[in-house]
Amino acid sequence: MNPLLECVPNFSEGQNNETIKAIAQEIRKIKGVELLHIDSGMAANRTVYTFIGKPESVIEAAYQSIKLSSKLIDMRTQIGEHPRMGACDVCPLIPISGISMEEAVILSYQLAKRVNSTLNIPIYLYEESAQVTERKHLANIRKGEYEGLAEKMTQPNWQPDYGDKFNAKSGATIIGARNYLIAFNFNLNTSDVSIAKWIASSIRESGKNVTDASGNSVKVPGLFKDLKAIGWFIKDFGIAQVSCNFSNYKETELHEVYEAITLLAHQKGVKVTGSELIGLIPKEALLAAAMYFDSTETDETKLIDIAIDRLGLSDLNDFLPKSRIIDYMV
Repeated sequence: MNPLLECVPNFSEGQNNETIKAIAQEIRKIKGVELLHIDSGMAANRTVYTFIGKPESVIEAAYQSIKLSSKLIDMRTQIGEHPRMGACDVCPLIPISGISMEEAVILSYQLAKRVNSTLNIPIYLYEESAQVTERKHLANIRKGEYEGLAEKMTQPNWQPDYGDKFNAKSGATIIGARNYLIAFNFNLNTSDVSIAKWIASSIRESGKNVTDASGNSVKVPGLFKDLKAIGWFIKDFGIAQVSCNFSNYKETELHEVYEAITLLAHQKGVKVTGSELIGLIPKEALLAAAMYFDSTETDETKLIDIAIDRLGLSDLNDFLPKSRIIDYMV
């Protein structure tokens, strides 16, 4: 089996079309790589690229795209709704077939070292590549975002894994090998972001801090394992969203979270109008949701249509399975 590695770098630019196109072209230049999808958000000011190919080619494409972003994106003036630390904010490597997670981790170290040594961009390692437990989760590393990065780098526990000098223009990049992640946003029929934030804190694994009867702050875990969630307002559509990352979609499934958010939203007097996929999704994740909603259907095409309809995946933009389901594209 020919080894296939996927890379899903997130760049802190979703408004300048010339920059977005230039990064895409830089990825396409590399032989042995297929750029599968580009997902940009104006309000988030962020673009997610999904490409796949031979491991050595994917690493080269990742490096070249990060290099170009360091020239085109200036974090000193970048503003957006999405949390971020750098021009290339995060660059995950995902083993698809014929390559082990251990091999992907080694490649992440090679990429991290090269980016730091040649571009002077400090690197934090996360997920399976993390050297310390606190850095396994992306949100822990990104806390404080770009604005707090210079000070954070001076803290003994938060010095980068590669590099020790603050890069004012490019910020820092987070690199690591991880399992397949689904980025999935749930749309609410309200602009009240406090409701979205309350729902997010109720469902995410890390939960929220509450004050007990004695006045002490106590951490209350959320409803779902392997789920990260934040609430935000999307100016593009004038709505609040619960933005979720499913780091293990087989452990915590789409329909489970959809149903929970629907119930929590109802408690606040609002509704879930639909959802939005960022990037691509494995077919089995949608099939599992469809079979939850309709256990009698067996035809795959009809099941996909059921999932799209019941999850409201065409609420904001038309959802086209052939260009959003990774199994069909690969």
